[in-house]
Amino acid sequence: MAETQLRFDDGAAYERMMGNWSQRAGGIFLDWLAAASDLKWIDVGCGNGAFTELLVERCAPTLVNGIDPSEAQLNFARKRLAARQAKFDLGDAMALPFPADEFDVATMALVIPFVPEPIKGVAEMTRVVRPGGMVTTYIWDMLGGGFPLDPIRIEMRAMGLTVVNPPSLEASRIEVLRELWTRAGLSEVETREITVHRTFPDFEDFWTTSLLAPSMRSVIAATAPDDIELLKVRVRASLPADATGHITYSARANAVKGRVPK
Repeated sequence: MAETQLRFDDGAAYERMMGNWSQRAGGIFLDWLAAASDLKWIDVGCGNGAFTELLVERCAPTLVNGIDPSEAQLNFARKRLAARQAKFDLGDAMALPFPADEFDVATMALVIPFVPEPIKGVAEMTRVVRPGGMVTTYIWDMLGGGFPLDPIRIEMRAMGLTVVNPPSLEASRIEVLRELWTRAGLSEVETREITVHRTFPDFEDFWTTSLLAPSMRSVIAATAPDDIELLKVRVRASLPADATGHITYSARANAVKGRVPK
């Protein structure tokens, strides 16, 4: 399977394809964190602000700084209601533009496998969080069958088509997340799985929505039309619709949290 660095640069496309999934898992994740209100947060890899908005709505923070390498995504985020309370800036997960002990909570939603060196990303989150503060992430279980795009990716592999992966795919494993948090010197490290379901009006909506992902677009663009049609037929057969034509399936994320030692 090919590996490459992938990045969403279309906020609206992300909203339709992954924003919905992100908020479904994100709500459960935030409940699990059980963070107090009136805290300062950093949302690393905030993208188009889908998770940031959820954070603002549910956690009543005093401040949220969203950091992302895509100006196009940030522009989308700045148009959200959350922008009244959140600030969105360009930044690198492996070199956060903040001093030490600046935040109460650092979070990274659906991002860590896209960071070229995850250990650096975790170290940076740990650095900018005060002693006693929390460092957290959740990510689709991309190697354990939990990724929302798996219905298509499974059939692509079966057909011998290229499956494009992020550069740090192993970081989606729950045991690797625990190891990363432990290596960063964090205490009270806990992990959990998060399972969510999503329903699409019909197969065509599922198909067109899923193909908005950069990893899908690049492969489809390089695939012969006959193979695309065959892929579509195979995926449709693997996702039977209910009596109303709706397509419902689940995705699973791995989550981890830990405390900066006092």
